[in-house]
Amino acid sequence: MNQAVLWAALGTGFAFLMTVLGAAVVFIFKKDMGKNIQRAFLGFAAGVMIAASVWSLLIPAIESTIERGGIGWIPAAGGFVLGGLFLLLLDTVMPHLHPEENRTEGMGSAFHRTTLLVLAVTLHNIPEGMAVGLAFAMAAQHPEEPSYFASAFALALGIGIQNLPEGAAISLPLRREGMSRIKAFLFGGMSGIVELLFGVGITFLAAQILPFMPWMLAFAAGAMIYVVVEELIPEAHLGEHSNVGTIGVMLGFLLMMILDVALG
Repeated sequence: MNQAVLWAALGTGFAFLMTVLGAAVVFIFKKDMGKNIQRAFLGFAAGVMIAASVWSLLIPAIESTIERGGIGWIPAAGGFVLGGLFLLLLDTVMPHLHPEENRTEGMGSAFHRTTLLVLAVTLHNIPEGMAVGLAFAMAAQHPEEPSYFASAFALALGIGIQNLPEGAAISLPLRREGMSRIKAFLFGGMSGIVELLFGVGITFLAAQILPFMPWMLAFAAGAMIYVVVEELIPEAHLGEHSNVGTIGVMLGFLLMMILDVALG
């Protein structure tokens, strides 16, 4: 599985780099990129994650189970539920704060507002890193099937593309909170490091429990869908002209679907 770890490191490293590039917009915009652009980006990220959950995670989980003679929907459904419950637990326990809000979610803490903003984005990035790492682990388990590697590559590419607006979504609010441009960039960029850590870490774990790989793929899908429904889509539809967020969702879904089907 050394090859899988290397692939996962490269895939999640690319996603992390795209987060850093997205955070760099703090040097271009003063303190905001505009509400409609923000809604479109959030919707786009949601669309990518929905499509990735289906084509890159749930479908491979079902197909892998059927190949082994199992019932395809059982690990897909079970892992999906567990992933959603895992993010629900993190959402309940981890103190965090979303931009444009003043009420802290999770357990009470003495963290500064800027720290809470960074933790909110960290919640998004955990399942994304897990998804990319598991996809490359699955590819390493099926070296005779190039489509698995192509699908993992498509997933890393799609997650990386949607990380561009995610990086901006944390660096710009930090700038509005009074943080210097350089510090806002550093905090925004480093918020994506958890993708690399969880992506590589879950790959090591996958090597130890190969029979449960379909469960783990579905787990990552459930975690991502939780983030989409709980946070991204509601934030993409705040205020007037919410159709901008809807169009963003559809474009993100379309792009990820094309990447996965065309490359995978």
